[in-house]
Amino acid sequence: RKQAMEYSTSSSDDEFESKPSLTHKAKRALRRRRKLEKETKQLIKQEELKRLHKAQAVQRQLEELEERQKALEIFGVKLERELRGESDSGTKDETQMLHEWFQLVLEKNKLMRYESELLIIAQELELEDHQSRLEQKLREKMAIDGKSK
Repeated sequence: RKQAMEYSTSSSDDEFESKPSLTHKAKRALRRRRKLEKETKQLIKQEELKRLHKAQAVQRQLEELEERQKALEIFGVKLERELRGESDSGTKDETQMLHEWFQLVLEKNKLMRYESELLIIAQELELEDHQSRLEQKLREKMAIDGKSK
């Protein structure tokens, strides 16, 4: 009888001990989840900052590119006038002016290709940003309890 009493008290003690350990485990799991969410948010912010810096760099390059294209356009107009004989400049040889004009056209084409590349990069950044926002919405919806869904 004594052994049965000791057995029953020890099993009931185990039950009381197991309940606090479950809550302790639940608290630890909750802490881990919060820590993981915090780390995820930090990573998202870092990625956003990287995209922002890259977008700003692309924007600066596009502005510089536009200025160079304008300068080339002005020079090209002047050169075309000289080639047509509309200008007073008789010091340059026609073959040299044609050579300069072709170099100008090549440079302009090169700048246009570079502009296309920059625009593609900008579009890629926009898509990455959109994807990040969608992933964030998905995480928020997945975090909702089953009853609320």
